[in-house]
Amino acid sequence: MDLLLHPDRNAEQTLDTGQAAEALDYVRFRHRRLAEGSRYTDDSGAHELCLVILSGKATITAGSHTFEAIGERMSVFEQVPPHAVYLPNGTSFTVEALTDLEIGLCGAPGRGGHTVRHIAPEDIKQSTRGEGANVRHIHDILPETESADSLLVVEVYTPAGNWSSYPPHKHDEDNLPNESFLEESYYHRLNPASGFGFQRIYTDDRSIDESMAFGDGSCVLVPRGYHPVGAPYGHDLYYLNVMAGPKREWKFNTDPDFAWLVK
Repeated sequence: MDLLLHPDRNAEQTLDTGQAAEALDYVRFRHRRLAEGSRYTDDSGAHELCLVILSGKATITAGSHTFEAIGERMSVFEQVPPHAVYLPNGTSFTVEALTDLEIGLCGAPGRGGHTVRHIAPEDIKQSTRGEGANVRHIHDILPETESADSLLVVEVYTPAGNWSSYPPHKHDEDNLPNESFLEESYYHRLNPASGFGFQRIYTDDRSIDESMAFGDGSCVLVPRGYHPVGAPYGHDLYYLNVMAGPKREWKFNTDPDFAWLVK
């Protein structure tokens, strides 16, 4: 099973999980780069979207709404919350790059139940999880407490030498309130960019058991199973998560072999 997507560094759109050999049913992630002064126009189609400004500054027009000159960080590793724009399905939009720009287009099936809105840095909850070599820092861009149809979006900073999405957990059973079924994608960045990280995707029955080394700008797909991530010493790790499934609720279970770490 091919769960690792490598970026096309020569293209404006470096990644599109919809073009994967085994694309996910609910989650679609795209990464685009725009040069200063250029524009990108599209339509959200059947998906609701969360446009995350990863780096740079842009003016985004969506339907009758225009959000002027949004974006503050020039690198994801500045570790400040981003600006983002939520779009319901069936919404045309234009992104104008006021500087060199990177955006993440996070998508999931939409039902037209919500309106266009700007998600400002001050709207984004920040938190820290774990302890010791399991510490990571969280920006909840579009959590389940905020309105959307299917989509959940979060970015995570894992310091060099630490583990993340750990102890291993899964959310692949539609069994609420105990567990929800959510697919997931991980868009990875590394600092320095010349490094690599590790991720393992595995299920209880080992029908999926894939371990992979990813590079800067790669994307890992999680159709189901546990999905821990490791950042080697000397390289900080950033990732942008997109999650979606039949019910918009994040309930997970820890691998029983690692449950003692939670206790």
